[in-house]
Amino acid sequence: MTITYFGYGSLVNIDTIPAGVEVTPGTLHGWVREWKVCGESPDGQGRCALTVREKEGTRIMGVMAREPKTRLAELELREKRYLKVEAVGGAFRCDASMRPGPDELFLFRAAPEHCRWGTDKHPILQSYLDCVLAGFYRFWGEAGIDHFLETTEGWHVPVLPDRANPLYPRKIVLDPEVAKLIDSKLKDLGVNFLSPAT
Repeated sequence: MTITYFGYGSLVNIDTIPAGVEVTPGTLHGWVREWKVCGESPDGQGRCALTVREKEGTRIMGVMAREPKTRLAELELREKRYLKVEAVGGAFRCDASMRPGPDELFLFRAAPEHCRWGTDKHPILQSYLDCVLAGFYRFWGEAGIDHFLETTEGWHVPVLPDRANPLYPRKIVLDPEVAKLIDSKLKDLGVNFLSPAT
């Protein structure tokens, strides 16, 4: 028995999921990403993560991941601020074959109690954003980063620059050239960075 889900943020970065998970890059039609999941870590640090909402005429790139059903509880714990949206396979198209996903394909969307725009008190962690963008870069190169920036709403939400001392639990180490590319594109986008974390 397996589960199949669509990842559109950190789940795109295969370094954050168990080894052996079957991952298929593709596109989900009729959805858009938003910086609209707020919560606190055990140490009280507020943070903002990604969610999605339906929006006609849009599409987001991501990955279809399949893994044993025995890992579902662990996945749901990771996505504890989210609820499952079932049966989105018809909106998915695989990059390689353009075939739709299976009927049982699901995704995670923000639970109502956590669904609000990020703020200075709940910023985007740079270590989280780095992880997401590195995942898109691995699958689609620079075009993947551009796509993510263009199809994600909420860039008014500030970013906490914690790259030197990462607060994100699934932090990754960026290749220096990829870090420079990301920084350049965020600067061009006019992203607001808060004072560095101490």
